[in-house]
Amino acid sequence: MDFVRDESPQLEMDIIDLLQNGKFSFSLMIKPIIYTLIMSYLIKKIITDNIFYHKPKTISNENNKLYNLQQIFKEIEKNTAQNIDQTLALKKGNIPSVCPMTGIAIVAEGIPSMTKPQLIDVIEKTEKSQKYWKKTTTIKDRVAVLQTIYDYLLANQEDIVKICSLDSGKLGIDASLGEILVSFEKLKWTINNAEKILKTSSASASSEHLFMKLYKGTKVQYEPLGLVSAVVSWNYPFHNLLNPIIPAITTGNGVIVKCSEQVIFSSSIFMKIFKEALIINGHDPDLINLFYCLPPSADDDVCDYFTKCSKFKHLTFIGSKQVASQILRNLSDVIIPNVMELGGKDCFVVLDSWSDIDMISSIIMRGTFQSSGQNCIGIERVIIQPKNYDALIEILHQRIKTMKIGSDLFASEAVDIGAMISDNRFDRLEYLVQDAVKNGARLLNGGKRYNHPDYPKGFYFEPTLLVDVNDKCLIAHEEVFGPILCCIKGDSNIQKLIKQANSDDFGLGSSIFGSDENTMKYIADNLETGNVALNDFATYYPSNLPFGGYPGKSGYGKFGGSDGLLGLTNQKSISYNKLSFFKTKIPGKIDYPIKNNRSAWWFIKNLNALSYAETNCQRIKAIFNLCRDKK
Repeated sequence: MDFVRDESPQLEMDIIDLLQNGKFSFSLMIKPIIYTLIMSYLIKKIITDNIFYHKPKTISNENNKLYNLQQIFKEIEKNTAQNIDQTLALKKGNIPSVCPMTGIAIVAEGIPSMTKPQLIDVIEKTEKSQKYWKKTTTIKDRVAVLQTIYDYLLANQEDIVKICSLDSGKLGIDASLGEILVSFEKLKWTINNAEKILKTSSASASSEHLFMKLYKGTKVQYEPLGLVSAVVSWNYPFHNLLNPIIPAITTGNGVIVKCSEQVIFSSSIFMKIFKEALIINGHDPDLINLFYCLPPSADDDVCDYFTKCSKFKHLTFIGSKQVASQILRNLSDVIIPNVMELGGKDCFVVLDSWSDIDMISSIIMRGTFQSSGQNCIGIERVIIQPKNYDALIEILHQRIKTMKIGSDLFASEAVDIGAMISDNRFDRLEYLVQDAVKNGARLLNGGKRYNHPDYPKGFYFEPTLLVDVNDKCLIAHEEVFGPILCCIKGDSNIQKLIKQANSDDFGLGSSIFGSDENTMKYIADNLETGNVALNDFATYYPSNLPFGGYPGKSGYGKFGGSDGLLGLTNQKSISYNKLSFFKTKIPGKIDYPIKNNRSAWWFIKNLNALSYAETNCQRIKAIFNLCRDKK
C-alpha cells in the first residue's frame, strides 16, 4: 500500500532549510508580512462590520400607511367606468388630479388648494423644526436620513416609477432613467461627500500682510441659512421634489417645496416617504413640507405670499422664464439668494468628423423623445454638418415611423412614447410645426395631436420630425417641451456653426459629437450654455458638478455638487490670533486722538511699504523710514 507523503507548507520548508543549510528564500521574508496584512484587514473588517457599523433604519409601508397602489388603481378603474375626468374637480373649485395617459381622474373630486392660513401654519411648523434640527444634529445624522431614503428607493423602484407614470404620463423606462437613476446618484454622492465639503475649513494663508500672516489664522464655517423654499416643475415628480430636499436638510436647513398643481397626487405620496425617513431616524417630520395651490389669480394671493415671505432665506426655482420674472419681482421685497433654472433649447451638434451615425441616431431619439420631450435638458435642436445630414435624417425618419404611442401602465404591449402632461399646449405645438413648414422646413413625421383608440381622453402628441429648420422658423428659437425633433443643416465653417448653436434665447445644455478633439474643445469653449457633453448625452450624470444655465439665457445660479450644498449655507469667515497671548493693538501714532497728522501719515505709509514690499531693498528702506519720524 502506498502512503501519500504529507508535505509541510512552503513556509515551514523555508524555515527548516534555513536552520539546516543556512539557505534563505525570498518567501521566508515576504510571506509572514502578507499573512499579517491579510489577517489585519480581516480583523478590522469584522470589527467595523459587526461592532461599529450601524445599519441604516429602513422605511416600511406596512398596512399601506404611505400608499396603496392596489387601491389607487381600483379607484381609477371606478372613475374610468363612470367616465370621470377633470370636469367634476373644476366644478367643485378644486385642482384636478388626472392621469395624462387616459385623461381619467385619479382623484374624482380633485384636490383642494391650500389656503393662506394653512401655508402660514406650515411655515411656522417648518421654521420651528429647523431650529431644533440645526442645534441637535450632526452631518452624520443628516446623511443617515438620506441613506434611509436611498435604501427605500433601491427596494421600491417599481412602485415609485408607477406613481410617477400615473401622475405625469411618462413611460416606466423614462421614469427610471429620469427619476430613479439621477436620484440614486445625487443621494449617494451627498452621502459620501457632504461631511468633507461642509466641515469647517482653514485658509492656507490668512493674509498677505508680512506681520499679520505670522500670528493671524482664518477659517470658514458653513452654517444653515434657516428656512428655505423651492418651486419646482411637474416633469420629474419624484426627482424634482427630492432634489431641493437633499441639500437643504444636509446643510441643516428646513425646506418647503411648492410642487406643480399638475402632480400634487404623486408629490404628496413622495413627501410622506421622505417624512417617514425623518420619523424612523428620530426626527421631526415637519422639517420638510409640501405646498400646492391653484395658479395665481387676482382674488387669491397665496402663491405670491409664498414667494414674498420674509421667513425664507433662499429660493430655488425650476420652471419657465415667465413665472421666474413674477417670482423675481416678488423677491425684490425680501432680497434673498436664489437659483433660477429656466429650461433650454439645447443643441446637439454632429460634426463631419463623426462616423457612426447609427449609434448616434439612438442617442438623438432617446434625448428627444424620452418623457415625450418634456425635459429641461432634452435635445431641442440637432445641428448636423453637411457630410452626415442626409444619411442621418433618413435613419431618423425610418425609426420614428416605427414608434408606438401609448401606456405601459394599462396595457402589456411594448410602447415607445407616452403621454404629455396635458393637452393645453397642443394648439401651440401644431402652430409651430405649421409655421416651420411655411418658412421652408420639411415635415417628415407626425406634427399633430394623436387620438389614441384605447385612451380617447389621453394627452398624446405624435413623435415629429422636422428637417431643414432655419432661423426664420419660430420653433428654432422657442422651447418646445414636446416630442418634436428639429434638424438644422450645420455650416461647414466652425465659426458659423458656433453662431448657429448660440442663436437661441436659452443656454442650459448642449452636446457635441465628433472625432477631432481640438475642434470639439474649441466649440465647447465658445458655446453659451451652462453644461456641455462631449460625445455623450444623458448616459452620464455627474452629481459632483454644478448644474444650471448660462446667465441671461437660462437663469443663473447652480444647484448640484459642492456649489449646491455651499449655496444653502451662511459661509461665515472667522479670523483669530494663533497665539492667544498676543493682542492686536492700534499703534499709538494712529490712535485717537491723533496727535500729529504728518507723523501718522509717514508711519502708516512706510508700514504698508514694509508689509507688502516685494524686495529686500524695499523692506530695508521702509524700516529706515519708520525709524525716521517725520514731525
